[in-house]
Amino acid sequence: MQTAGPVAVVAPPRSDLDYMAYGAPGAPPPVVVADTSGGGAISALRSSFAAAPAPMPVGYAAPMPMPVAARHDASYRLDAGDKLRVVVYGQEGLTNTYAIDAGGSITLPLIGAVPARGRTTAGLAADIAARLRNGYIREPSVAVEIESYRPFFILGEVTAPGQYPYVPNMTVESAVAIAGGFSPRAKRDVVTITHNDAGGSMRMVVPLGTPVGPGDTVFVGERWF
Repeated sequence: MQTAGPVAVVAPPRSDLDYMAYGAPGAPPPVVVADTSGGGAISALRSSFAAAPAPMPVGYAAPMPMPVAARHDASYRLDAGDKLRVVVYGQEGLTNTYAIDAGGSITLPLIGAVPARGRTTAGLAADIAARLRNGYIREPSVAVEIESYRPFFILGEVTAPGQYPYVPNMTVESAVAIAGGFSPRAKRDVVTITHNDAGGSMRMVVPLGTPVGPGDTVFVGERWF
């Protein structure tokens, strides 16, 4: 299942030499912008570039659009298994979908492997732009969005245990429903979640309304009577 995740855009400054190609000069330093329209990376880029004021005479510094407030999930930390849509404005050869590998990186043309594990989409977009700026593209503009989250796992006393695509705002109850519901021997009041992050692994017994995150493992125990 594909979901519209947080989007980060790095908008570059525009010099006088770039006026004819990129628009009005005198813009402020690059800023990171998060898209809240739900339209994805292309929509975010349009907000930063296409929606800018009409070009003014040479020598006039046109104001840049104000950054849009970040979405509530902009703090989401990437990890192996997440699939990302990376858009480099004006560079079709670099714009593509990239999966974070087991080592926690994505590999792009020109710049190679870029660490992604533990970073936000905004931080990754800024890093990609910086690497491209270092000898490859003079003023790169980069947008990163989550195309699909890494899967979650559900084991134990459910009808169809296994690996499933993660859905935002998922709870233990909805995870069980996706796996076909409890088996007849399930101990419904004993559900364990294992969560892994950069700080290590954490396991806890939780109620059915507890949120489930990407990469989490849900285990439903068995009753003995």
